[in-house]
Amino acid sequence: MSGHSSSTTVGPLPDTTAESPFVPVALTWLVWSLLAASIAALALRVRGGGAWEVPGLVAVDGLTVLMWVVVTFFSGIVHSYSRRYMAGSAHETRFFATMFGFTVVVMGLVAADHLALFGVLWLAMGLLMATLIGTVSGWEQAQAAATVARRHFLASSALLGVALTALWWTTGATTVSGIAGAADTLGGPVWLVAAGALVLAAMIQSALVPFHTWLLSSMTAPTPASALMHAGFVNAGGILLTRFAPVITVDPALMLAVVAVGGASAIGGKLLKSVQPDIKSKLGCSTVGQMGFMLMQAGLGFFGAAITHLILHGFYKAYQFLSAGGQVEHTGPSERTPHTTGPLPSVAGGVVTVLTGLAGGVLFAALTGKGTSVDSSLLLTVFVVFTTLHAARSTVQHTSLPRAARYAAVPLVFLPAIVVYAVVYGAVSGLLSGLPMVAVPTELTLLHGILAAIFVGIYVAIETGVHEHSQRLYVALLNASQPSPDSVLTSTEDYNEY
Repeated sequence: MSGHSSSTTVGPLPDTTAESPFVPVALTWLVWSLLAASIAALALRVRGGGAWEVPGLVAVDGLTVLMWVVVTFFSGIVHSYSRRYMAGSAHETRFFATMFGFTVVVMGLVAADHLALFGVLWLAMGLLMATLIGTVSGWEQAQAAATVARRHFLASSALLGVALTALWWTTGATTVSGIAGAADTLGGPVWLVAAGALVLAAMIQSALVPFHTWLLSSMTAPTPASALMHAGFVNAGGILLTRFAPVITVDPALMLAVVAVGGASAIGGKLLKSVQPDIKSKLGCSTVGQMGFMLMQAGLGFFGAAITHLILHGFYKAYQFLSAGGQVEHTGPSERTPHTTGPLPSVAGGVVTVLTGLAGGVLFAALTGKGTSVDSSLLLTVFVVFTTLHAARSTVQHTSLPRAARYAAVPLVFLPAIVVYAVVYGAVSGLLSGLPMVAVPTELTLLHGILAAIFVGIYVAIETGVHEHSQRLYVALLNASQPSPDSVLTSTEDYNEY
């Protein structure tokens, strides 16, 4: 790199006839073996029920086996992808060892029952992800990004430590399950400290506004690490709130605050995405918004829906990151490239969108039973429709179809997607049925209505491009979405390492 010396980190292209290094091959096969074992555990869980546990240490329940399957599947895909992506890198073995270690730590985290074990694994998960972000040791910007991430993750772990200590002090329980069993005794200032610290820890780990800087600074991470980060790591906030749902659901005011925080991040992520110039940054801002939707679902009392959302978002975002290079190739600018990144601008497009959304809401309500009564399930249906419709429209708008065809394609993509969402939600809810407080609809209040109206109004304004008329807002969004200055390449010579 310019201005300093560094050792060569990438050698010549590998000989495809030669054998691959042992460690990447062995760890890739081991991850896929863990997936097979996780699927077997899931099948046994579905057939037999009950919890497997080492009393006071680990407890394997429906959430555990579900997340084992999800984590090992994503990790297997990323391991296999990385075999070629990292080929020839001097950091290849360390990268695979760190990625496999991250997978094992997450598998342990979702099974941990002892508070100390849970806290230690949470810390280890963050430190390993920071190591993946700074994989290239001779790249100053990568090390700066890793430092930013590490600081955030240490803060998250410290907050979790405060929460776990406060809960132990209040209940006398040393396990997550013990705290759930003592939920009726929770309340007062110590509980408020614990609950607030849990929410803040989840917000930092899931990169919600205003803690999104670490995620937008992490673009130095190798693409496979980014895929694992956006498809798995950021979901830890939703898992944390689900594990401690009995703590979070004690006070409706706190639940409403969680909805507000999630809504602000959902809108903030969408606004920040609108000013990003490159694909990976757009995907990063999209993750910020989608994690906001996840938190909103938890705040409404539907933790099963939050888990469903993080799973489906993980599949979508892993594909988006691993195919990002292909998108650059296929959407390179040219004089004949149609503009397909903006909203459908006509009245016809708006009518199609509204009718499609209403049809999707009715379909989701019919399949899940949510939204048929006047409680928070009504807002759940609205937010599921919003996030799924947004994903469908984004998919359609980035195609080369004529504009009229894109109008017709939106419902063709959205309606099957909402069916998939409903079916997965039903399956996930069944697996989580043994967990405490997995579905606790809250009573709708005037504040819920105000928050929903503000959310819908801002969302519609963004979709219609109203926000684009404010230069001051544009500058504010640019400033808010800037990564850490030390993690940004400021000279073209910095790209010419080799």
